[in-house]
Amino acid sequence: MDDVDRAILAVLEKDGRINNADLAARVGLSPSPCLRRVRRLEDTGVIRGYRALIDPAAVGRSLRVFVGVRLARHARADVAAFERAVLRLPEVVHTHHVTGNFDYLLHVEVADLSAYEDFHANRLAGLPGVAAVTSYVTMKTLPTGPAAR
Repeated sequence: MDDVDRAILAVLEKDGRINNADLAARVGLSPSPCLRRVRRLEDTGVIRGYRALIDPAAVGRSLRVFVGVRLARHARADVAAFERAVLRLPEVVHTHHVTGNFDYLLHVEVADLSAYEDFHANRLAGLPGVAAVTSYVTMKTLPTGPAAR
């Protein structure tokens, strides 16, 4: 990977829908070599995909909660059972296996606090192996990353 590849990635991080001609102009290449580079970055897995960023509030998921989950046991079967179960919950946007006070950090999106209470009590707390759940309700999300610059 060279500086041109990095420039292509920087542009695509900000605008994944940019057409090849505009991308090529922004990184100082002609369209054909630019397209070859993009395809190579895709084929080698550097670019893993393209997706739309959806406004959670617009689809009825305006409450964002980060949830620390501690498991009762860490045997391979217990961990696998928890992971299989948590991946089936549509409210869970991201699941991270972490170090520290929790075993997992979940990013959860729901309509409101009442919906989160129901999710917590009736779905999350009953997952296999869950010993403790700690919730952090998001008050505001600041724009960060390449799109905010």
